[in-house]
Amino acid sequence: MRSLSHMIHPPVVHREHFRDADDDHPRLECGVCGVWGAPADEASAIVALGLHALQHRGQEACGIASVNQTRFHTERHMGHVGEAFGGTDLPERMPGTAAVGHTRYSTAGGSFLRNIQPMFADLDQGGIAIGHNGNLTNFHFLRNQLVGEGSIFQSTSDSEVILHLIARSRKAKIVDRFIDALARIEGGYALVAQTRTKMIGARDPLGIRPLVLGQLGDAWVLASETCALDTMGATFVRDVEHGEVIVIDHEGLRSIKPFPARAARPCLFEYVYFSRPDSVVNGRSVYGVRKRMGEGLAREFPIDADVVVPVPDSGVPAALGYAQASGIPYEMGIIRSHYLGRTFIQPSQGARQKGVAMKHSPNRAVIEGKRVVLIDDSIVRGTTSVKLVRAVRAAGAREVHLRSASPPILWPDFYGIDMPERDQLIAANKTMEEMRELLEVDSLGFLSVDGLYKAMGETGRNAAAPQFTDHYFTGDYPTRLVDREIEEGGRDAIGRQLSLLVTA
Repeated sequence: MRSLSHMIHPPVVHREHFRDADDDHPRLECGVCGVWGAPADEASAIVALGLHALQHRGQEACGIASVNQTRFHTERHMGHVGEAFGGTDLPERMPGTAAVGHTRYSTAGGSFLRNIQPMFADLDQGGIAIGHNGNLTNFHFLRNQLVGEGSIFQSTSDSEVILHLIARSRKAKIVDRFIDALARIEGGYALVAQTRTKMIGARDPLGIRPLVLGQLGDAWVLASETCALDTMGATFVRDVEHGEVIVIDHEGLRSIKPFPARAARPCLFEYVYFSRPDSVVNGRSVYGVRKRMGEGLAREFPIDADVVVPVPDSGVPAALGYAQASGIPYEMGIIRSHYLGRTFIQPSQGARQKGVAMKHSPNRAVIEGKRVVLIDDSIVRGTTSVKLVRAVRAAGAREVHLRSASPPILWPDFYGIDMPERDQLIAANKTMEEMRELLEVDSLGFLSVDGLYKAMGETGRNAAAPQFTDHYFTGDYPTRLVDREIEEGGRDAIGRQLSLLVTA
């Protein structure tokens, strides 16, 4: 093995470089979708419909890989699903009865064509295409180890590590090789893989990232959210369980649970922001949870006001809940334009400053002279919030009271969410009063952690055994952060990880 010195400072991808400067919301890495057993040559078109429904999970790039008997057809494009796969000729371009697809927003790796998924590789047993939603917390450790042993990488995405681990496994069967690779990775993931004879789905042992199973006639479907099943016309069967591997082939479907049982801890931000409101995630209606978040916020931070206004679109359900619980009228006081893509982002600071006004326009008719309660799903850095507050005041609001339907974000994420480091998180560096002054509001309130758990149908957070992944609010990370430990701890940390690897 090579010297370990090259592992002390693994390459760091600065995720902020890929961020829309005028959008302060967190971003999720991607969405995945797959179909097995579709009518002849229709698989790619069905997957394209699913990806269209999952567009909110990733808007930088998309890809599909279909298989027709023994031949794979792959296409990967920058841009939206409709632009890449909206043509009626898709079944001719990408024939087959099985396909997997992916829509991407980069968190690990940059915005380059070589990082777009599904990633494809020719193994000794044939081709395999894989789509990955999530982030591996030991990506750099594994990548550097594989490079040191002779592996050659074609991308900077953590998803390629999984392909290399599958290729290097000594197991005889492809499913066993896939499971062998899963045993080496850590973090949050939902995977959909396609070989010429099988579709394989997997969810991380804690169920951090979501994955659902459905049926479309005689075909089986895997997708990140139930909204994709609805768009395809598929029927929801069940959630893929945490730590479960599903194998679908001509003999049917079988479930494998290869790892020790652990309590599930799904990601709370799926409910706060990421999932579409019409999806049902882990048995809970996203829309219903968000409305209850607003109701809890009204109980925890009441205010005498004239109108409740959501920050569209993600703040709408919580604002409805706040209005109903408080008795304050709900109005669409901010109108959002849905026709500004990343291609419209301007390079100059002066042009960027106009970005919020172009995306969110105050509705003066319902704001002027009013005491406004402004409801957003979350507050990250506060850069967008202060611009919106100023715009609402400029439209004549007499008072502005800002409410966040999630608790203060205090810690960064390492499981597939594009979130700034701690020194850029406003709540981690300011007191409540300092935040209120910085955001230029008359009052400020965040839903409590227990309030969020109650919106989820729990009585509160079980500190001894948390029911959800909530580290961005609490600092309680549910897995080891191997790459972060190495980055901060140097050679000693590498030694600890290698010893753990040997004993695993």
